[in-house]
Amino acid sequence: MRYHAMPTSTKLNPEDYRMPAEWERQQAIWFSWPHNPDTWLGKLPAVEQVLAQAVRELATGETVRINVLDADHEAHVREVIGAVDHVVYHHFPTNDSWCRDHGAVFVVRDHPEQPLAAINWGYNAWGGKYPPYDLDNAIPPKMAAALGVPCFETDMILEGGSIEINGAGTLLTTEECLLNPNRNPGLSKADIELRLQTMLGVEQILWLHGDLAGDDTDGHIDNLTRFVSEDAVVTIVEDNPDDANYEALQANLEALHKVTLPDGRPLRIFTLPMPEPLYENGVRLPTSYANFLIANTVVLLPAYNDPDDAVAQATLQRCFPDRRVVLLDCRDVIWGLGAFHCLSQQVPAIAAHHLPPPQR
Repeated sequence: MRYHAMPTSTKLNPEDYRMPAEWERQQAIWFSWPHNPDTWLGKLPAVEQVLAQAVRELATGETVRINVLDADHEAHVREVIGAVDHVVYHHFPTNDSWCRDHGAVFVVRDHPEQPLAAINWGYNAWGGKYPPYDLDNAIPPKMAAALGVPCFETDMILEGGSIEINGAGTLLTTEECLLNPNRNPGLSKADIELRLQTMLGVEQILWLHGDLAGDDTDGHIDNLTRFVSEDAVVTIVEDNPDDANYEALQANLEALHKVTLPDGRPLRIFTLPMPEPLYENGVRLPTSYANFLIANTVVLLPAYNDPDDAVAQATLQRCFPDRRVVLLDCRDVIWGLGAFHCLSQQVPAIAAHHLPPPQR
């Protein structure tokens, strides 16, 4: 693998790093602000208002970094969000807003030199579905440069929403996405596993199945099953046998019950319901409570004006008793075929003794 490194006396090696779990301490949440009208089908102003609510909630516990197109776009976004501290703007133009998938993935190591690094996975808009994506594909090195951290380059296409990490050596993903020939046709399953292990510091890779109805990502795991601790997951379950999602979600639940972690522990499993289907011009939208975002002080949970909103909120509140689980209405956001997790990317915090000395 090639890498771009900031000056350091120690040669950097991706295998020295690991990807932390999302609930580990963060220094920032990063967004690419929505701006593409073709994505939101006339709902862009409403989507911006929901994301502004999300930013205000997140900024109470950490910095929020936002990619905007230019100075005029920054002024517009500032007006939408209002007077909020701890928001940083970057003039990094994008094609679209799905920072989880086109943004850098951040990894850490316990070393005083370069404890934080970024990974630049290749990005092709979910198998070439939505060109152009050249601006999106150029975002990870810019994010790394903004933080002054090294950026490891890879020879593999990977979206951040296609992987789920427990921070202790286990990764969840789906065969439908990572083994899809529209991503890495020249790589075998073993090739992909080796790259995940090398770049993310994992030893166990669990392959689930499923492609949520209406999901254009070919089965991103962040719409299906999420870690909530080292040994626990929440997974969405459909109870209606006539629903298009029933068989795949039930099969995933059964597979999860058979999982043993590397230290011998079984997975603890919590279930989330599926909201009633929503449709756009007769096409089902990928509504899912699994697309929540974990931050330092809050968990942002997509809501759909559904009785099960409260059920999902109560379940996640039990999983995260030290954080507020905040419901935000995503009925407009989901028209873009994603929710809060898809729109964001976390930047891990680094220990105080790893920070550079203050400049005098």
